[in-house]
Amino acid sequence: MFLSVFDLFKVGVGPSSSHTMGPMVAAARFLQALRGQPFRAHGLRARLHGSLAFTGKGHATDRAVILGLMGFTPATMDFEAADAALTANRETGRVTPEGLGELAFDPERDLVFDRGPALPGHANGMVLAAVDAQGDVIFREVYYSIGGGFVLTEAELAARADDTRSDDVPKVPFPFASAAEMLAMAAASGKSIARMKHENERVFRSEAEIRDGLARIWQVMRDCMDRGLATGGTLPGGLAIRRRAKAIHEALLAERGSNLAPPHHINDWMSTYAMAVNEENAAGGQVVTAPTNGAAGVIPAVIRYWLDHVPGASERQLPELLLTAAAIGGLVKHNASISGAEAGCQAEVGSAAAMAAAGLAAVLGGTPEQVENAAEIALEHHLGMTCDPVRGLVQVPCIERNGLGAIKAVSAASLALRGDGQHFVPLDAAIETMRQTGRDMSEKYKETSLGGLAVNVPNC
Repeated sequence: MFLSVFDLFKVGVGPSSSHTMGPMVAAARFLQALRGQPFRAHGLRARLHGSLAFTGKGHATDRAVILGLMGFTPATMDFEAADAALTANRETGRVTPEGLGELAFDPERDLVFDRGPALPGHANGMVLAAVDAQGDVIFREVYYSIGGGFVLTEAELAARADDTRSDDVPKVPFPFASAAEMLAMAAASGKSIARMKHENERVFRSEAEIRDGLARIWQVMRDCMDRGLATGGTLPGGLAIRRRAKAIHEALLAERGSNLAPPHHINDWMSTYAMAVNEENAAGGQVVTAPTNGAAGVIPAVIRYWLDHVPGASERQLPELLLTAAAIGGLVKHNASISGAEAGCQAEVGSAAAMAAAGLAAVLGGTPEQVENAAEIALEHHLGMTCDPVRGLVQVPCIERNGLGAIKAVSAASLALRGDGQHFVPLDAAIETMRQTGRDMSEKYKETSLGGLAVNVPNC
């Protein structure tokens, strides 16, 4: 099993990796497939199902689909150009993707939020179609946004379910598919988890590409956090949620050096770092999936805590932290889920906390066994967490939840480092428990905004 660090950490846009980035990626893939067809389309249609239909407006899924069908992608999106394109679409009811000419696409008519039964493959399903001048469908594809910005067609999802493998896929030196295999390979090779992950990445990328790619990930994370710490005001969406990271950060800076500041204020620093990222995400800004947008603040907050508050921390160790975190994230995604629509917020903030705890334990000198223990502690204590965003917006409870996820991650790493790596519950058991819990969880609590806080607090 191999999942690249650059698949788990992707530069994209808010507010959601599965509801914003995924649909935009799906639309771009559909355009590419359409370019290979022998006929000329007259117009486009889009139909959103499941969680994409129920919370799509709050997650800006409609905006993402329109931009995707105009050729925009999350990693390279120019925000000013995107706003201009949306204005043009509202005025003309048409899109002009490169190589396909002018196509009819009026979102009021051609973009449907279908709140009936979900498609069979995943809670986040969408159908994209091209039509001729008479409105008859001449090309159609089903896409599933499976979390973290990952997108699969209906055929690709079926192939994955059948465990179909290609002999053309390059073999990696450490193909661990479970935490038990990871620890066994670390013991046999004498290598750290980060080193094994790095050698796997080298099959696909040069040393310079890995180094520069990881530096880019942290730069985007830090820039996002800095914007959040410097920006006040109210978040869009109608809930009138005030941005709080800026004011809290300013208060913390003013208290620095004071003998009266209690030790627990370090938790406020971690929360503020995470909230800054997720306020930017909620505003539709540029973020890094870590492993999702809804959980994008946890890992950057833990990194910033480590760099700015832990003696001896150095950015030279950042690759070790990110590679270790990615190894854990890959195990969670492979064996369970990182999708809130599939398994609740345990799959998003829980996964992020496990990744952050593992990465922090690694750079603080933890053994592979202590790193695995840190990830297990963090994930175990997010089990059962629901995804119930008020009005479908990635704001309440998501923003604060990232702060608490960062605090749990640091505590988990610290607890693990106090031990010798031997512990009762293995990480594999926690991951499997998360998968089973997500399977059994009511759909009301899996990013549909039909239960929990979403229906028990005023949202207008």
